[in-house]
Amino acid sequence: MVENKDGARAAKRRTENEQMEDLEAVNLAADWSDISQGLRKDLGHQLHSQWIKPIVLGGFDPATGALDLFLPTEFSANWVKDRFADRLSLAWKIARSEVRQVRISVHPGRRKLPEINLGDSRRPANDGSDSSMIAISAGSFGDNGLSAPVGLDPSLTFAAFVTGEANVLACNAAQRMAATEQPQFSPLYIKAATGQGKTHLLHAIGHAYLGQHPRARIFYCSAERFMIEFVQALKAGQMIEFKGRLRSFDLLLVDDIQFIIGKAAAQEELLYTIDALLAEGKRLVFAADRAPQALDGVEPRLLSRLSMGLVADIQAADIELRRKILESKLTRFAPLEVPDDVIEFLARTITRNVRELVGGLNKLIAYAQLTGQQVSLQLAEEQLTDILSANRRRITIDEIQRTVCQFYRIDRAEMSSKRRARAVVRPRQVAMYLSKVLTPRSYPEIGRKFGGRDHSTVIHAVRLIEDLRQRDADMDGDVRSLLRQLES
Repeated sequence: MVENKDGARAAKRRTENEQMEDLEAVNLAADWSDISQGLRKDLGHQLHSQWIKPIVLGGFDPATGALDLFLPTEFSANWVKDRFADRLSLAWKIARSEVRQVRISVHPGRRKLPEINLGDSRRPANDGSDSSMIAISAGSFGDNGLSAPVGLDPSLTFAAFVTGEANVLACNAAQRMAATEQPQFSPLYIKAATGQGKTHLLHAIGHAYLGQHPRARIFYCSAERFMIEFVQALKAGQMIEFKGRLRSFDLLLVDDIQFIIGKAAAQEELLYTIDALLAEGKRLVFAADRAPQALDGVEPRLLSRLSMGLVADIQAADIELRRKILESKLTRFAPLEVPDDVIEFLARTITRNVRELVGGLNKLIAYAQLTGQQVSLQLAEEQLTDILSANRRRITIDEIQRTVCQFYRIDRAEMSSKRRARAVVRPRQVAMYLSKVLTPRSYPEIGRKFGGRDHSTVIHAVRLIEDLRQRDADMDGDVRSLLRQLES
């Protein structure tokens, strides 16, 4: 009997340990996803795809603080170790302080694959000593004369781009740029804050243009990558080749143009390239996190070229668009069910950018799948605390009262008055409900801000408005409108 109990306890401990290991794996994977995205931004898509994307996350030893990162070949492991070890180590230490050492090696469970040269087959393999054409080769010709869309993410298409009021202009303009007929404007300049979809549209333009023009030559890179290639070509005495290749493209896609600030020689070359391509009727698309006029350190002639076509702004996604984006992503996880209240919670609280919104959903679902738990509002609040705290704007009860009074056109003093008229009571109850939803204040604290009312009055108001939102479309519309105003 004792042996049975001991066996049961041991089995329970094993189960608990396995769950803890699964949780640790989820957290490590989430951190690696953030680090990888940051490196992709810094290095450009080509370098990231070739060297960072193949990295496989290994185990983490809490006792030594050592984290293993694996690559498929000896050559790639050495290359990454020589050039990115310090950057990877720093990124991991920032992400989680318990990581004290990052070890980069060949994956122990993989057969060592032969190295593949992704560049021109007539050139020697790129060992990092001469990468002057890495970004340029993203749209270069293969032996069959057809363009190879290297560098375009296959998942970033127009079909996968969810539109709403915030981004419909930019999306429509991007589709025009990729259409068969010549666009009425060029260049197209897409302006959006980080994580709002401008890079997605650049990739979508590339895919759609190739669909319409299968023999097209496309060049996609970041402005930072453009400058690196320019400087390396200059040092190697290959500027004629650099210019010739660059100006042979049919579609030029340059991301994060704000990083070309202050680089006079690279700006001049980009200016001449724009003029040459426009003169030949080629298509150009730029993206940045600010308007052309806000690019400090860029010479006026280049600013003029960047803004001479169409400047399309992507605004921050409103709550309706955030809901649509989350719902569009759910099809990937079927038959896993995500309750409506979880979708509403994520859409309402993760407001900074779309990338964080989708990342939060992915993290929540990955945790639920690995631990065998149901996706719920409580699980979302527990597992997404870091994302939620970063997104939570501090809305005050005073701000809520002022907004509600303006919306219903009543005097601010009515929030604390003793009047029981319906025209006053209902707005007051809505304000109490919003105070509970949008602030961390307790029921007694909220009651004190509404003329010293008892906490039971606040509880009644919150439950009443919740019920009315389910039964009364007008009330639900009023609350949604107020939420948009307060969260904007």
